[in-house]
Amino acid sequence: MSNMMGAPEKKVAMVEANTAETRAAMADFLSAFEAYKAANDARLAEMERRSADVLTRDKLSRIDAALDLQQARLDALATKARRPALEGRRGEAAGMPASHEHGAAFDAYVRHGEMGGLKMLEGKALAAGAGANGGFLVPSAIESEIGRRLAALSPIRALATVRTTGAGTLRKPFMTSGPMAGWAAETAARPQTDTPVLAELTFPAMELYAQPAATQALLDDAQMNVEDWLAEEVDAAFAAQEGAAFVHGDGVARPRGFLTYDTVAESAWTWGKVGHVPSKADGGFAASSPADGLLDLVYALKGGYRHNATFVMNRRTQAAVRKLKDENGNYLWSPPSAAGQPASLMGFALVECEDMPDIAADACAIAFGDFRRFYLVVDRAGVNVLRDPFSAKPYVLFYTTKRVGGGVQDFDAVKLMKFSAA
Repeated sequence: MSNMMGAPEKKVAMVEANTAETRAAMADFLSAFEAYKAANDARLAEMERRSADVLTRDKLSRIDAALDLQQARLDALATKARRPALEGRRGEAAGMPASHEHGAAFDAYVRHGEMGGLKMLEGKALAAGAGANGGFLVPSAIESEIGRRLAALSPIRALATVRTTGAGTLRKPFMTSGPMAGWAAETAARPQTDTPVLAELTFPAMELYAQPAATQALLDDAQMNVEDWLAEEVDAAFAAQEGAAFVHGDGVARPRGFLTYDTVAESAWTWGKVGHVPSKADGGFAASSPADGLLDLVYALKGGYRHNATFVMNRRTQAAVRKLKDENGNYLWSPPSAAGQPASLMGFALVECEDMPDIAADACAIAFGDFRRFYLVVDRAGVNVLRDPFSAKPYVLFYTTKRVGGGVQDFDAVKLMKFSAA
């Protein structure tokens, strides 16, 4: 008799193993943070005696690096857990045989280059295929899976508002002056209010591409889930390009990043610019009361945005804020409460984004605010795949494209910390 586990038993065993691994990783992370606090306290005590030991500094640096590794391990486990497996017959199980028909035709195209099924669907529905554009639209299950994975891997996409559109450009009106209203007594005249000031924001969708490769032998393997393989291959490439564009993109053939807009001191903020507050020291935090700059950043944000606000910075900046304490000696940074949850800074969630700049003179290295109201990501519906078995023999290339746009939609919803004295 066979000793092989059935599919349900395999799934339960994988979930239990993943849970145990996640618990172990979380315990290691919290243990490393306790060691980090002890080493940092020793460093601060030595600095007060003006005799900081180089061995203590080295130990702190090693523990800091270990914390980063443990955080990366936890993030990887959480991302893996959030990735649902694709089911080849999902559409059929939901009572949608057309979706299954499209999935089967796409499977034949990816594995063997057979285009007849997709072309027939294109003739029936006019929107199922895109052969005239140099490829075919992937089934909706793969498109949805790519979107879910991008949200798990791309920090700004996960925080921002995401809209799907069928047009090449999304146009959105925005009232820059606030609603116009007034008070009046029961019989008093109602003077005419001022005309509200509206701005039209445009978000064009730009083409993003990836080109995963596979051998024909791999594609011929009946056990390989083609849909899952394609989603896994393109999600990391798309996420890396998107993440950089949402922060630094110049808006030319890519989304416009929020750090490329004009910035201005918060005291002189106007619509169309992003406000910033100083850290109170050039290229770093102030030597005395370093937390004051962070407090100014938090309270530069209006209360309506603050309840859903998040800190965004890269891992090197996070390493710097881990060392900061309040006036009572409590650390401002706290580790995640559970695997898959973000760390917190001063009670607000902290999200790591490697595309944010390092701490340097006049660098806006920390962003804080409600990113869902601040930044808009625009996805053009549809992901196209073109099979190319000729350009890189013996590999088969899959030229995969999607169209993405992005930009700031509410300039008052996020504030930046500029590392300057004033």
